[in-house]
Amino acid sequence: MELRTLRYFLAVAQEENITKAAAILHVTQPTLSRQMMDLEKELGTTLMFRGRNGLTLTDDGIYFRQRAEEIVELADRLEQVFVERNTEVSGVISLGATESIGSRLFAKLIKQFSEKYPLVQFHLYNEMADYIKDHIDKGLIDVGLLLEPIDTSKYDFVRLSQKETWGVLMRDDHPLAERTSITPSEIAEYPLILPLRERVRTEILNWLKHEEKDLNIPLSYTLLSNAVLLVEEGLGCAFCLDGALAIHNSSHLHFIPIYPQHTTRSVLVWKKNRLFSPATSLFIQEINMLRAKMEEA
Repeated sequence: MELRTLRYFLAVAQEENITKAAAILHVTQPTLSRQMMDLEKELGTTLMFRGRNGLTLTDDGIYFRQRAEEIVELADRLEQVFVERNTEVSGVISLGATESIGSRLFAKLIKQFSEKYPLVQFHLYNEMADYIKDHIDKGLIDVGLLLEPIDTSKYDFVRLSQKETWGVLMRDDHPLAERTSITPSEIAEYPLILPLRERVRTEILNWLKHEEKDLNIPLSYTLLSNAVLLVEEGLGCAFCLDGALAIHNSSHLHFIPIYPQHTTRSVLVWKKNRLFSPATSLFIQEINMLRAKMEEA
């Protein structure tokens, strides 16, 4: 299987039409059709259904598309690394970040680095921690900003000093909205909006001392952005961090810390023993300089 064949398949999947994809790829329609049939024969499966209104990917086709996208992106990144070695520091650094107070420090790092190396570009993916870890492991993200708890055994990392506090976000007309702190047992009787991340969710359920089936959980979220809107609509109260909430201020909502207090911290991570592009290596040096400053403070 050649990389060119993967690119052909991705173009067909994107356009959902052999003729349109062939025009984009500057190949003939019969040539592209034959390439797709040969690919299916090689894999021993049907990747797409051919219909009057275009092409539809099968389940195997959807899975193959996901893996093909990762392979093509890795190949492009590998080629770019060798191009960058012979030029002034440039290229793309891929970053992943969860919503946290650590995002502010991360933003300052990116800005400072950009001023030193103006030819470097950043791709920033705002995602949940499990997605970021998976893409770091696959080499698709270089550096990630994650929230503890996290298994750091596979990564080099810098733990940021700022603490983030867990609490409950609710509307200002909620019966408990005027409290300065709240125990998990007090909020357990109300509809709750919880994070989807499994390790965090398990921890919150331990605080609540309830099994999930005994709680009213109308919604679970990956990032707080849209969950805030649903709290405003009165769907429920959201367990979240004050650092994530700082990105989404609203005068109609109250954040109440839970008692006893539970805190966490942000961690910058990257894969151990991985050969990075010159630009990414320099960016990691900046992170390590930040670690040294924090240790001196």
